[in-house]
Amino acid sequence: MRVLIQRVSEASVTIADQVKSAIGAGLLVFVGMEDADTSDDIEWLCKKITQLRIFNDAEGKMNNSVLDINGELLVISQFTLPANTKKGNRPSYITAAKPEVAIPLYELFLKQLSFVAQRPVGSGEFGADMKVRLLNDGPVTIWIDSKSRG
Repeated sequence: MRVLIQRVSEASVTIADQVKSAIGAGLLVFVGMEDADTSDDIEWLCKKITQLRIFNDAEGKMNNSVLDINGELLVISQFTLPANTKKGNRPSYITAAKPEVAIPLYELFLKQLSFVAQRPVGSGEFGADMKVRLLNDGPVTIWIDSKSRG
């Protein structure tokens, strides 16, 4: 499972001209599922995401997590994150989980992140044509692959 995390001042997702979710300061998390992903990947990532110290403290150093600042979370499914670009110019999405696997994983990810963060988590809609707006704060952007844990 891969996530792309952006520290944001604000973010929102619009579907069919309707804002589905919007947040203030916090994290915008794009998540891409692969066939080999399990609930173990979800648990590890949710803990990692909520504990990442990427928000400034009183001295301006990145020492605070999204939980420390009482920040908000917005999760967007993105099947293009597992893209393989090693060969040619057209990305291959062969490892991206099919909807019958990805949708339950996505729903579990949302539930687990909300549980770990102890707050509601905004979301997009799996498979929908979504318009995502964000104001990246920093900019701070972090990429994490659950299969690359050390």
